[in-house]
Amino acid sequence: MSGLIRLAAALLLAASLHAATARAADTVAGSVPSAKTLYVDGPSGRYLVDGTWLRRLDPDNLGLGQAWQNQSSTSDWTATAVPNAWNAGDDSLASYIGSVGWYRKDFRLPPGAADREWVMRFEEVNYAATVWLNGTKIGTHSGAYEPFELRLPRSLVKAGAVNSIVLRVDSKRTVNDLPPARSDAYGQVLGGWWNYGGILREVYLRAVDQIDMTSVNVRPELACVSCAANVHWQVKISNLGTATRTVTVSGRFGPTVITVGQATLAPGASTTLTTAQKVDHPKLWSPAKPNLYDASVVATVGARAVQRYTRHVGVRSIKVDSSGRLTLNGQRLDLRGVGLHEDSPGTGFAIDNATRDRQLAWARELGGLVLRAHYPLHPYTLQRADQLGMLVWSEVPVYQVPIEQLSKPANRSQATAAVASMIEVNQNHPSIMLWSLGNELPGPSSDGQAAYLASAATRARQLDPSRPIGLAVGGPSRGSCQKAYAPLDVLGLNDYYGWYPGDSGSTADRELLSESFDIERACYPKKAMMVTEFGVEASRAGPAEDHGTWAFANDIIKFHMGVFASKPWLSGSLYWAMQEFWVRPGWDGGNPFPAPPLFQKGLVSFAGVKKPTFAPVASAFHAVRQVGSTR
Repeated sequence: MSGLIRLAAALLLAASLHAATARAADTVAGSVPSAKTLYVDGPSGRYLVDGTWLRRLDPDNLGLGQAWQNQSSTSDWTATAVPNAWNAGDDSLASYIGSVGWYRKDFRLPPGAADREWVMRFEEVNYAATVWLNGTKIGTHSGAYEPFELRLPRSLVKAGAVNSIVLRVDSKRTVNDLPPARSDAYGQVLGGWWNYGGILREVYLRAVDQIDMTSVNVRPELACVSCAANVHWQVKISNLGTATRTVTVSGRFGPTVITVGQATLAPGASTTLTTAQKVDHPKLWSPAKPNLYDASVVATVGARAVQRYTRHVGVRSIKVDSSGRLTLNGQRLDLRGVGLHEDSPGTGFAIDNATRDRQLAWARELGGLVLRAHYPLHPYTLQRADQLGMLVWSEVPVYQVPIEQLSKPANRSQATAAVASMIEVNQNHPSIMLWSLGNELPGPSSDGQAAYLASAATRARQLDPSRPIGLAVGGPSRGSCQKAYAPLDVLGLNDYYGWYPGDSGSTADRELLSESFDIERACYPKKAMMVTEFGVEASRAGPAEDHGTWAFANDIIKFHMGVFASKPWLSGSLYWAMQEFWVRPGWDGGNPFPAPPLFQKGLVSFAGVKKPTFAPVASAFHAVRQVGSTR
């Protein structure tokens, strides 16, 4: 019997090696990217760069010196797929701190390539990327959780042969990055979630027929529920061709066709076309009726359409009323929701749409209408939120940035740029209810923090005056009112009373929660306020007196939700988080029996099993009238 097992194992190994060799051969031969996308809205001519990629880890940082970007041999590379987190499943300190990895894709251009310009779009790379095309460096980018594009120079592109794109990815972060890498006074590494390295979201190749619409923003504004909507159009166009072209951009808003504008562009020139229209009796977007308008545009040169851009938007107003309550279409909100984190066993941050759909299904089953992450969510998640009528607290990873770092103008500029990128990329989604400038910045607010909040809020309102500006803070401050919060419309309170002891035991007693909320409200009576985090670690059965048990968790969660219900000025509360995820080496989360690096406050286990805390929270969430609250 053992001989048969060894034979079967040998056959399986041989088949695996053959498959890997075939995949590597396919990569070298050059496959053609697929004419498909993982989300709908965006320009025409997108091709998903799927199939087999190659990956080579470089922990000793030898690749640059040995010019891996120029090597023709693939013998030292491993076949993989993209998206990919190279350290998924590795919970070592070295994995968390970060390393260097290389990716390579050999591909042929799709049919009709001869008269096209080509752009490559990376939805996310963590953290610093250097990119080569056929051995020549074409660009760099630093920063996770945001897309970037690089034009493929015509002089380097091989229209009838195999092209090679190579990325060097360095996932090590410094204290100046977002989120910052840092440690405490004892050398213990800190951070809010696992540092996965790699190409973490998908890659596209874009075909451009001379004229490229680099962004299409359609912003409906609604002064009152019975008012006509004012729709503002902004289309950025560039001439990537070699001849001067006159371009006309036309759009539609539902059945109505409009002309956005016309421009004559010399080669290499860009411009922004704008217009506005009035829409009488619009169908409003809301969680009950998530009406979406087709607001797609087309660019034409003469009688020929050279590019189309699919866009869907919703008409709704999200404001803070005179009493400091968030409103949607004039109705007061008392929202319930959850935090989301893009993490999954085996794949880490490089999750797929099926995993995103599963997370959304859990949130809806829970009765949650709001999603929150510490970074901008994937375009597919936002697309589904638009379609499902869910709201999104959209945030940048300006997370626990130390005071000394925000004192540096360069760091403040970087953080403000992250806010601008989030808005420019995602502002068309009606699901996004506000722009959050960060999470748990140190208090009391420093001059640097005040300067950042002021500049970021100003920039956010310049780009999108239709939404409130928010910030999630580390919990009620018990009377230490912060002048730095003046530019904000919404404050999110992260509440862990009765779980974490806080500074000098300030939050150890849960009975202090109600009074702390009242003191906080007295500081900011005209700002909308929400609970942006609450929850406790739970991983085992046991008595309600013991931290870390299901019974303790259900009891304290019920207590906190009871306090929230007693505060009619609150605009909602969000449980942190929907599902378990990896945090950092040594993480215990306050659990006496932790399983580092696992965050165990999730209502769903890392493996995807609903925990005993799920049903009680779902029952409480479903009992609340979240839109049109009478509180």
